Amino acid sequence: MTSQPNPRGPNAVDRHVGSRIRLRRQLLNMSQEKLGEELGVTFQQVQKYERGTNRVGAGRLFILARVLDVPVSFFYDGVSESMAAPGFSEGDQTPIVDDFIQSADGVALAQAFARISDPKVRRRILELVRTLAAEEAEAAASGEV
Repeated sequence: MTSQPNPRGPNAVDRHVGSRIRLRRQLLNMSQEKLGEELGVTFQQVQKYERGTNRVGAGRLFILARVLDVPVSFFYDGVSESMAAPGFSEGDQTPIVDDFIQSADGVALAQAFARISDPKVRRRILELVRTLAAEEAEAAASGEV
């Protein structure tokens, strides 16, 4: 017998909202403890929100938006209809982006990149990263790594 997902349990949108909470908290260099204090919950509850294991209610989301100084819509940025359905569409980059923003290096890179205002410099950085990734892939394919 196959277990059915709990329809009342968290879903892909809940996990997305949680990842956006974590991203914004990290961008503000705010600890889970500090955010929990502001919300009147424990840091463990903040962890559960960020992982998407506990749903964030509408009232709590409103307070989160105030504490994190973003509009409520920030938490839904990037949510697509395909995310609400089971699985992801082919070519969907959402899992890659989620993994990236869940890492300390990803957040630090995004923060630093966002401070670069010159579009030409941004493109050169992107070209550099693509070149480095291609070189690493070639080395791995040839067994050099």
